Amino acid sequence: MSLLTRLGGQPVTERWKEKKVETSGILKKSSVLEVQFHNYLVDELKKPVNQGQDIEPLIEKLAEVFFEKEGKHLTLEEKKQLMHDTSHELTGYGPISPLLADPHVTEVMVNGPSDVYIEVKGRIEKTTTQFRDDLHVLRVIEKIVAPLGRRIDESNPMVDARLPDGSRVNAIIPPLALNGPTLTIRKFSETPFTIYDLLRMDTLNENMANFLKAVVESKLNVFISGGTGSGKTSTLNVLSSFIPRNERIVTIEDAAELKLSQDHVVSLESRPCNVEGQGEVTIRDLVRNSLRMRPDRIIVGEVRSAEALDMLQAMNTGHDGSLGTGHANSPRDLLARLETMVLMAGFDLPVRAIREQIASAIDIIVQQTRMKNGSRKINRITEVLGLEGDTIVLQDIFVYRERKSLSAERMEGEFSATGIRPHCAERLEMSGYSMQEMLREEW
Repeated sequence: MSLLTRLGGQPVTERWKEKKVETSGILKKSSVLEVQFHNYLVDELKKPVNQGQDIEPLIEKLAEVFFEKEGKHLTLEEKKQLMHDTSHELTGYGPISPLLADPHVTEVMVNGPSDVYIEVKGRIEKTTTQFRDDLHVLRVIEKIVAPLGRRIDESNPMVDARLPDGSRVNAIIPPLALNGPTLTIRKFSETPFTIYDLLRMDTLNENMANFLKAVVESKLNVFISGGTGSGKTSTLNVLSSFIPRNERIVTIEDAAELKLSQDHVVSLESRPCNVEGQGEVTIRDLVRNSLRMRPDRIIVGEVRSAEALDMLQAMNTGHDGSLGTGHANSPRDLLARLETMVLMAGFDLPVRAIREQIASAIDIIVQQTRMKNGSRKINRITEVLGLEGDTIVLQDIFVYRERKSLSAERMEGEFSATGIRPHCAERLEMSGYSMQEMLREEW
């Protein structure tokens, strides 16, 4: 069913047009000219004589011809702005293209055509950027999702997607979104973060970095836990960079976001069902399939459902060094969520059996938090020791202690080791790491 079908006895397009007429009366002349210019460029670019040419110089050339006929009344600045806006429509993502190109913007949030917000340094700000109407936003959403083979319409009004650079995209449209089509884009850096970037941003300290490097290279299973926007995927990218280049890595995600530096990487992406409700491929299907692909490491972008059972079984059956992320507010909460997700697989398993699987599969939990000032901190690195009775035993190896907030922007705190020798120390030392050298200041 298309967005052009009826909703509440009236076509959606007609409803949007009426709403627009009620609020603005008639289209502004500049908007009419912009539509004419856009249609003119589309028609000209389709011509065989223009195909294969560089699009930006060609747009400038065609713009001169168009303005000679239709835009004589426009000032030079108005012509530049019109060409700038229309070029973004054709080669980018409309009005939000400059925001996506700005390296300081980390998130773009479109709450309907008139309300566009951005996140800069962890703070949300409203911009002056606007779309013409709901259909304008919808066209941008369709331009993002169509190349990925995904669809968005009234029968499927929500979609997860990604931009070519790996930025995460979520879109939701009417009738679920009452403000109009809503688009959320979490930008990823063009160059993936390295451990030095995390050190520079004070996400962790050098001793924690050394420990995590040793943990990954020693093939311990690691889960990264944290809330939305806490930086889990960025940290997962950094930890994956420690995997030796001679190992075969299989990544599994809903929307492919990870950028691994290794050469031998196989990226798998889930697929939603088609119009007939057929053809869905879930994360769980991909995890099970990955076991037949001879992986040295399995990386699951986010464990959120029944795939937790297959992931734990993979970790327990020789696929050491696997990595994954999950939403949770603490390491203990992550264990409880994993229990729930395993039960979602539909098997009536005893709780103790599930906890035995979890305790034996996961070695290290990295807890990440977004602080009040917008910064991200790894506030806990916790080791899973095993099962005592019916309780999974955890012990903190590193913690971040916030002493006081100096202001809304500044806070004082410190990373420190707890002083407890990790249970995995022997395994790390067998891989050639010295705990005394790695944590010489605090051990």
